[in-house]
Amino acid sequence: MAYKRQIDRLPIPPADAKVHNVTCHYCIVGCGYKAYTWPRNKQGTPENNAFGVNLNEQQGAMGTWVNPSMYNIVKQDGKDVHLMVVPDDDCVVNSGLGSIRGARMAENRPSEITLTQQQRLTDPMVWRNGVWQPTSWDDALDLVARVTAKILAEYGEDELLVSMFDHGGSAGGYENTWATGKLYFQSMKVKNCRIHNRPGYNSEVHSSRDMGVGELNYSYSDYEVTDTIFVVGANPMETQTNLFLNHMVPGMQNGAKFIMVDPRRTVTVNAAEEVAGKENVLHLAITPGTDMVLFNALLTHIVDNGWIDKEFIANSTFQGGEAVAEDSGQPAGLGSLDYAMETCRTSLGEAAEICGVSKDDIVKVAEWIAKPHDDGSRRKCVTAYEKGIIWGNDNYRTIGALVNISLATGNIGREGGGCCRLGGHQEGYYRPSDAHVGRPATYFDRHLIRGGGKVYHIWACDHYKTTLNAAEFKRVLKKRADMVKEAMDAAAGGTREELVDAIVAAVNAGGLFVVDMDIIHSQIGQNAHVILPACEANEMNLTSMNGERRLRLSEKYMDPYGQSKPDCLIADGIAQNMERVLNEMGNDEYADQFKGYDWETEEDAFMDGYHQGNPEVTYERLRAMGNNGVQEPVVGYENGKLIGTPRLYADGKFDRHGREDKKALFCAAQWRGYAAEGKAREAANH
Repeated sequence: MAYKRQIDRLPIPPADAKVHNVTCHYCIVGCGYKAYTWPRNKQGTPENNAFGVNLNEQQGAMGTWVNPSMYNIVKQDGKDVHLMVVPDDDCVVNSGLGSIRGARMAENRPSEITLTQQQRLTDPMVWRNGVWQPTSWDDALDLVARVTAKILAEYGEDELLVSMFDHGGSAGGYENTWATGKLYFQSMKVKNCRIHNRPGYNSEVHSSRDMGVGELNYSYSDYEVTDTIFVVGANPMETQTNLFLNHMVPGMQNGAKFIMVDPRRTVTVNAAEEVAGKENVLHLAITPGTDMVLFNALLTHIVDNGWIDKEFIANSTFQGGEAVAEDSGQPAGLGSLDYAMETCRTSLGEAAEICGVSKDDIVKVAEWIAKPHDDGSRRKCVTAYEKGIIWGNDNYRTIGALVNISLATGNIGREGGGCCRLGGHQEGYYRPSDAHVGRPATYFDRHLIRGGGKVYHIWACDHYKTTLNAAEFKRVLKKRADMVKEAMDAAAGGTREELVDAIVAAVNAGGLFVVDMDIIHSQIGQNAHVILPACEANEMNLTSMNGERRLRLSEKYMDPYGQSKPDCLIADGIAQNMERVLNEMGNDEYADQFKGYDWETEEDAFMDGYHQGNPEVTYERLRAMGNNGVQEPVVGYENGKLIGTPRLYADGKFDRHGREDKKALFCAAQWRGYAAEGKAREAANH
């Protein structure tokens, strides 16, 4: 960035600098950092500073040092202050390591002094006279509420389309997911909605959940004590950097084998070979989309050789054949191991031919995963997967086939085990039930493209970049939004009632009224009629959990930029205005559904939502737990500390599917080729 040119020194934080706990909001690993802030006209000395070390001495690679990307000048309580965000040596997640993402948090903050992130939105904007004009929050929220309320009252909630995040980290967290969930799933029952990265409101890993296995069930420390690390469709050295360096690498140094299933050779494979030696690393460069065949062959070889955990299977998995039948809303049957084997059974030869790898390598993988040690003890294996299969061919069955292996070998719920997605962003989902959405959920993008909906609320999503139908989606949304822009231009200078009537007439003719909540004026936001500026983590207090369910409070250390607000308080404002407008319309009963939004801070939203289901957890207690936080679920509070759960299912009881018997289910993951239309032709051509 321009402000870093010719910088040869940085200010030193004084000993009395304010110190804030920070969880990196970029990736799911959630590394711990310390943010130091202090007045702009003050600094410490090499001998007397907030770090408590003598900076006259050369610092080692893992010593206390700061580079320009860790520094900025930001607003705090209306005043300019220095900001340094540095890795926390005492955080068990990263142990003082920084990543290319987290170590740049400071420079990626908006600043009027260093001129970073000047694209951030500062004020609400409304489309007027052919341009977006800044306006007040009251004016913007009134227009949103009047149009939304009139459409819903006259045509029903199916005419409201909603895109919203379901994650933790920057734009999400328990505060913001609760607020949006309460608004759309409690005050309303919106079913035409989608999540930020997929065109429906559903899980990316719902086969694992349907089998009873939550997808984040281990502790990162399990990598350090396992016998085998089995990674599928992921590249953790690049995308979960400090999980790899601080947990997988020690595991390999302790003797763990490393298996990678990926069509490409990545830097992760190379790094693993450097650490463990090539003889302890196996890379299966399979034909894209054939993972399920490989997993079924591995399961078959493991079962036929008797390398399964018979006691675990008998005590913790379903025994009665078919438990859940395949149907239009259920992509595969679920039941006992014997039931699954009826369709999963795959020979080594068949798998080698389809997957494009050797039979010997498939056998070696099976042995590294499940062949008992010479003393007869069972092997421990951590299985980790990500987008390569989550967004891959026939993903429900493919993920189910992978979870089958971990269940058959008893590697879920035990130290050194686990079968987990590696994740992208952090998690922070806490919402009312979404059962009304239905299964399968609405194919949202297709619904909008075909003319569905009249009002569209967008929360921190830009589907011009993330939808499977990007070109068509963009063309149709722009066309429909432009119809409303033209109507608003024609009504310029009229009363608020005339403007609302013009908008309603336009959407009834096929247009779409778009409201966009975001931190920048995004591509999809170019077609919005009202834009509401949001703030992000550390401009607000925010709670999230990482990939081992480690819950932390990432503390506010700077002011929201301009007039921006936390998403939860924007949702609060929409709800309060909906209540007021509906009362004015004489629809008192509907208006009453929007009561209960009287939050003044993000902590109020947290207490209204997450705290109600987890009464032991408060901001004060999380603040005291620091950057190590507590692993969910929280089961108590003793001696001034929250008590968590290192890994799920240690008692052998599986409950993610909601079954009363708490038995895990195996997936009948029968290979059926390339499931998506056109994929087989694409594979043949390329």
